[in-house]
Amino acid sequence: MARQEVKSEQDPLRKLDQAVIAPRPARHRRAAAFQTYVLFSAALFVTLALVAHTVAYFPIDLTITRAVQRYHGETFAHIMYAVSWLGFMPQAFLIGLGAIMVLAVLGLRWEAVGCAVAQCSVGVGTLVKLIVLRPRPSADLVHVFAQLSSSGFPSGHVLEYTGLAGFLAFLCFTLFRASWGRTVVMSMLGALILLMGLSRIYQGQHWFSDVMGAYLLGTLWLALSIKLYRWGKTRFFVRQPVAPEAPRVAVA
Repeated sequence: MARQEVKSEQDPLRKLDQAVIAPRPARHRRAAAFQTYVLFSAALFVTLALVAHTVAYFPIDLTITRAVQRYHGETFAHIMYAVSWLGFMPQAFLIGLGAIMVLAVLGLRWEAVGCAVAQCSVGVGTLVKLIVLRPRPSADLVHVFAQLSSSGFPSGHVLEYTGLAGFLAFLCFTLFRASWGRTVVMSMLGALILLMGLSRIYQGQHWFSDVMGAYLLGTLWLALSIKLYRWGKTRFFVRQPVAPEAPRVAVA
């Protein structure tokens, strides 16, 4: 009787697996392509961090911030404010927690663990901030929406959403079959990542180089999260209801 109850509970999840989850070879191929891209992008971070430790801002930082702030459209300003708001606490933490819970409920249990690891990029960013100690833009150079006391390099907002939204985009790209729904979700996640960086510059709370450093560090942490996810996929939760993997067989 107990076995029948478990089977009946997992049937809807198995149907979901068959209907929307891409075949295993396609998942592996997409995962490898995505990881190659993020590793290449992240290789530039160390150089930028070393320079940012000694230079308060670059001429291009000032040029870009003033160019972005020159536009005063009301709708644009509201969008920039709303996007930045998503990166502050507690909403950033709650959004990440919600994503983890949704994945777990859908039967993607190891994916939920990977999502939790991706969200830990914030802790890495905090450590880098303490090492680099770069000042944020000052009000005598650009318009500052609200002065923050923490170090400017890298942008915590951008770093967190590059890790979190990037991992969710990775899951959509590698797990789900091609559909308009997958395309819409991936486009929204990508737009959020890009707009987060623009919003931090628009509000005068980060320089362009702070944002670029966050994108680079974020992709590095994303690559590590994906590596851990792929390593554990064949070792843990191999019997999860959705997108299971064959257990890794040790070679004698």
